Amino acid sequence: MTTVNSLDALKKLAGSDLGASDWITVSQERINGFADATGDHQWIHTDPQRAKDGPFGAPIAHGYLTLSLFIPLFTELLDVEGVSTKVNYGLNKVRFPAPVPAGSRLRLVAKLTEVTDVAGGVQITVGGTIEIEGGAKPACVLESVSRFYA
Repeated sequence: MTTVNSLDALKKLAGSDLGASDWITVSQERINGFADATGDHQWIHTDPQRAKDGPFGAPIAHGYLTLSLFIPLFTELLDVEGVSTKVNYGLNKVRFPAPVPAGSRLRLVAKLTEVTDVAGGVQITVGGTIEIEGGAKPACVLESVSRFYA
């Protein structure tokens, strides 16, 4: 975990590798909870029996569930103290190269690629790869944009 106490200290981290988070398990229960929250109950996610005969051989996590795990995983890598507000500003790029079968373990590997000034704070761009333990391809490759205000 990298911790900084000011926006100036955050600026000095531009270009830094932030390392890898701990592994988390994407259980069928988590997948079902995401389906309930979003209303996306497609059988490839929520019906393990039918999914066994589907294109992936098992139920898989929603791509947006995988993407949503970026924030809890990222908070293991960087903590910015001394700011009043932290805001997810958006995404520049998202791809889902590989499905995430239920029961898979994921982690985030991230790099703080850019820190720029904005009115009242800074904007950061983070390049992230959500890896599947033992997987040949990542579950998600993304570029996230956040803002931190003094």
